[in-house]
Amino acid sequence: MAGAGATTDRTPGPRARRRPDLAWLGLTPFAAYVLLFLAVPAVIAVGSGFTTGDGAFTLANLAAFTDPSVLRAFGGSFGLSAVSAVVGAVLGALVCWALAALRPDGLVRSGVDAAAGVLAQFGGVMLAFAFIATIGAQGLVTTWLVSAFGLDLNAEGAFLYTVPGLVIPYVSFQVPLMVLTFMPALEGVKAQWGEAAATLGASRATYWRRIALPVLAPAFWGSLLLLFANAFSSFATAAALIAQGGIVPLTIRTQLTSETIIGLQHVAGVLALGMVVVMAVVMGAYSLLQRRAARWQR
Repeated sequence: MAGAGATTDRTPGPRARRRPDLAWLGLTPFAAYVLLFLAVPAVIAVGSGFTTGDGAFTLANLAAFTDPSVLRAFGGSFGLSAVSAVVGAVLGALVCWALAALRPDGLVRSGVDAAAGVLAQFGGVMLAFAFIATIGAQGLVTTWLVSAFGLDLNAEGAFLYTVPGLVIPYVSFQVPLMVLTFMPALEGVKAQWGEAAATLGASRATYWRRIALPVLAPAFWGSLLLLFANAFSSFATAAALIAQGGIVPLTIRTQLTSETIIGLQHVAGVLALGMVVVMAVVMGAYSLLQRRAARWQR
């Protein structure tokens, strides 16, 4: 008989079977969604750019990238995305810097965080209507400026309904997105770093220039790339304000409804390929910057 202090050997025998891990089944709905509604349509859309009307493989459709209208569309998308990303990143970083001085559980900080989460997803027709009602041809602010100061925002044409005019509504959702993505990095800057730098005789400006800004740089540039990708792929807001062309998503819509490049077929698929390549490069760079930024956040 074993003593009172003896422990029972509970090591499983050779016949014991290991219970299968079923946790991965929780990813099944998400994986099915990605496969059916993202991966398969993307492959079909891009693949259509390499086929003729009879379904035969061809590379002739790639000549669409030399068409002036396509080049203008990509130039418009790059310009719109870059300007709105830079403006949104700078303004969003300033908002984050101001929020960092507030209590995380305070009313103002909580309100701004909640508003950023909502406004970052506020786009499409509703956002376009909000700006039409505000600064459109007969918008509230537009008519008030004319009556009060004689200043007509649309004296040289309806600015809001142009590609440069899209920067204004785009910035409205770029700034909240910057707040959501950059704020965690700014919160990761430890107060002890500033105290240590001050102990060694460094000024506040020296601390930011030689410690804080180099540490935050990867997170800032990564957020900037995310904002660029967000603007580059946006469609609904632009479609509600601009009739056709100007940026790549609207050009794809035009090509789907009526082929406008004579002699080439499935140009929409070719443009989709161009967007996929741009997005892959941008998101690859974003991933590298995020990994670098995560080193000091651990």
